[in-house]
Amino acid sequence: MKSAIYTIFFLTLLSCKKEKQISTDKIPADSLTVQTTKKSDTAPTKPNQQVFNFVTDLCTSKGYFDANKYTEEEIKGAYTLWFDLRGIMLDTPSVFSLQDLTEIRRDNAKILAKLDKDFAEKKAFLEHLTVVNVPYWQNIKKLQYESLLQKYKMEKLRIAAYSDPSILLKSNTGNKCRNFTTALNSTDEQMFSEWKKLREQMSKMNADPERIINLFNEHLNSPDKKDYAAIDLITFGWGNCMNGEIQSPSHDGRMNQEFESLFIKIDADCDEP
Repeated sequence: MKSAIYTIFFLTLLSCKKEKQISTDKIPADSLTVQTTKKSDTAPTKPNQQVFNFVTDLCTSKGYFDANKYTEEEIKGAYTLWFDLRGIMLDTPSVFSLQDLTEIRRDNAKILAKLDKDFAEKKAFLEHLTVVNVPYWQNIKKLQYESLLQKYKMEKLRIAAYSDPSILLKSNTGNKCRNFTTALNSTDEQMFSEWKKLREQMSKMNADPERIINLFNEHLNSPDKKDYAAIDLITFGWGNCMNGEIQSPSHDGRMNQEFESLFIKIDADCDEP
């Protein structure tokens, strides 16, 4: 009997110890709630409001931004991509007349050297441009550089082609603009046929289509008709076609919205359009 009492007492002790061990291993049900509540009680950083002044086509604006999020240099970089770099970035001569053609052939080496210098400067400018460190603006900067590089390669070919159209055959410019490249390096008959087709297309998009066709007929009967054909096929044919292939950032409503979202508020003084 005494032995049975000891046995019951011993089993009772083991049961108590086991129950106590399980309870200590449990995570209190309100521990996560307490942690979350504690985190939500943390006061947000007070905005360090600063002003960035900028000008657009019709407005002079003051943008108030949080310097805890962005620096003025980053804001300025985004403004440069959004507003200042909307147009063509490389300065090269256009060729529309026989005089233009004569000059670009004569000064070919000088123009190409100037283009190289211009590209190197703008490339360095973009590489050192500090922009807001978010994916959208970083991607716009990348696209802007790729656009500059494509434009540079295209302009080198265009300037050289006025003196030697065969350079276009050696380039890797794809098949989309190949009809102009082929025409410039084929028989006179094929070249003039493609030239006429181009002029007819141009007339359809012009407010005075008859003038475009009349000018073509006048040039076709000129002793300089091969030069006139080269001008049109390179400038308006191959050149416009290749420009359409260049991938540039879209300066659209999205970019405008992304720029404005960098500010707490914007005060703008605008002229009537």
